[in-house]
Amino acid sequence: MSELKRKIARLIEAAGPISVADYMSLCLLDPEHGYYTTREPFGEKGDFITAPEVSQMFGELVAVWLYSAWKACGAPAAPVLAEIGPGRGTMMADMLRTLERLDPSFLSDAKLILIEASARLSKVQRETLGQRAENCTWIADVGDLPEGPLFIAGNELFDALPVRQYVKTAQGWRERMIGLDDKEQLAFVAGAGSLETSLLPEGADNAREGAIVEIAPARTAMMQRIAEALARRGGAGLFPDYGYEKPAIGDTLQALRAHAYDDVLAHPGEADITAHVDFHALKQAAKSHGLSARTMSQGDFLLGLGLLERAGRLGAGRSHGEQEAIRDAVERLAGPETMGELFRVLAVTPSTVTVPPFTSAH
Repeated sequence: MSELKRKIARLIEAAGPISVADYMSLCLLDPEHGYYTTREPFGEKGDFITAPEVSQMFGELVAVWLYSAWKACGAPAAPVLAEIGPGRGTMMADMLRTLERLDPSFLSDAKLILIEASARLSKVQRETLGQRAENCTWIADVGDLPEGPLFIAGNELFDALPVRQYVKTAQGWRERMIGLDDKEQLAFVAGAGSLETSLLPEGADNAREGAIVEIAPARTAMMQRIAEALARRGGAGLFPDYGYEKPAIGDTLQALRAHAYDDVLAHPGEADITAHVDFHALKQAAKSHGLSARTMSQGDFLLGLGLLERAGRLGAGRSHGEQEAIRDAVERLAGPETMGELFRVLAVTPSTVTVPPFTSAH
């Protein structure tokens, strides 16, 4: 049994079952044993590979979109260019290199910010950025952003924020908790807490016993904070993540360890734990601040911004093997069987601004 598993078991013994949200928070962020505080999750040697790690083209096209959004917002002076949850710093490095080519004056006028709560990951990001790190500022929270029009990106930001789960029982919907079974092992149990019926998705009345509903107040709160900043300062945000467009019944809680799915309760602190993102809830949070919120598949987003053309330029004059690797990256990022359909991209802009490839529909 891992140290964190022992710690969680002791907590449950002392105070009773804990929520799925609390379990996720402990697994990912426990100061001593949390996944993000102690491990290198990203890349081939980690447990999963994010889009920026698949190819430089991803970060390059995100930079193109943010620059286009800045132009569409009237090219305001002294913009704040921020990435929230920057991983290893790969996407920021690709964005800065691209913006240097696109418009050096934009880059020299911008405040470059990385929003990162982990001291260990901040160090990794500095190493990735090299000399460019000298022009960047690290902060731990959205509330610490400097003043100025904000252009912010967050890749796979929301999927790692905790969700609460509710399970249909004979007594109605009850919060799904984590307790101990008769062998002192972690196990899912139904708690006493119930759910406001207005929060249930369509079809919940007829759901079978054992059905699961997920609600994510922490994600909504994060989007509210970002949207409030965008509404007050001006600017735009871009958030690629995996999830669904419409609230639905289903259990999407999952653990990933060494590039394979793992039992969610088996290795706390040693596996990445996520749940799919409810984009409808995020869009409603942004719209509540008078902003536009639009989504499309990651494949459509990247292809609409010229992924194929960029791949052609990147592969020109390269060896056959290198060209093959670029084609594989395109398929992985934008293909219908891979990230292209599973991942969606949320764009948040002022209500008067549309940035291609998104349409004017809200």
